[in-house]
Amino acid sequence: MQEREEFRPISEWKEDDRPREKMLAKGKEALSDAELIAILLGTGTRRESALDLARRLLHQADNNLVELGKYKPELLQKINGIGPAKSITISAALELGRRRQQSDALDRKQVMQSKDVYDVFGPRIGDLPHEEFWVMALNRNNRIIGTRKISAGGISGTVADIRMILKYGLEVAASSLILCHNHPSGNLQPSEQDIKLTYNIRSGARLIEMDVVEHLIVTDSAYFSFADEGKLG
Repeated sequence: MQEREEFRPISEWKEDDRPREKMLAKGKEALSDAELIAILLGTGTRRESALDLARRLLHQADNNLVELGKYKPELLQKINGIGPAKSITISAALELGRRRQQSDALDRKQVMQSKDVYDVFGPRIGDLPHEEFWVMALNRNNRIIGTRKISAGGISGTVADIRMILKYGLEVAASSLILCHNHPSGNLQPSEQDIKLTYNIRSGARLIEMDVVEHLIVTDSAYFSFADEGKLG
């Protein structure tokens, strides 16, 4: 029987194989997801290196960073070898990645199609375990004035107050509004309640010379556009 190779910590690896040294020598693009996470972890356990721990962590999330981003610190801490400090470091890094996506999207500022809306809201609420309802305000040139969260609820729904939505539009002098909410279930099809709410908000907006030009339902990887599907009413 072949003798099992003895565990060696990263500090004893060849320099070219160590994640930190590899990043310095070859650039961040050369590192795998596991190697990047290993740098965040810093250390492993008595039985495994930081890289082995990172691989095990990724395996828990089906080797998918979007899925890993859904893990709260308390859930990460249930994984052997990950304590409070490591869990917070990982959560903070993934949150920065999410915010970077949001910043990149907002830099474009002008909304020309439904994909532009998804680029803003997808990274923000697409992978949340609960529903949130947001509104985006646009000026006459379809440039983004701002966004605001209207409500947050449970897994199956949230309540969107029409008065709060229209009040926000008036506060920022919006010419038009875009609505967006997520479906944690992954089902992109709008419910009858979604359709009715969209109609009621659009009807109210028209009374104050404002229009609702889009409503997006988002998940972590796709979206449904009311405008594209002719369901704005």
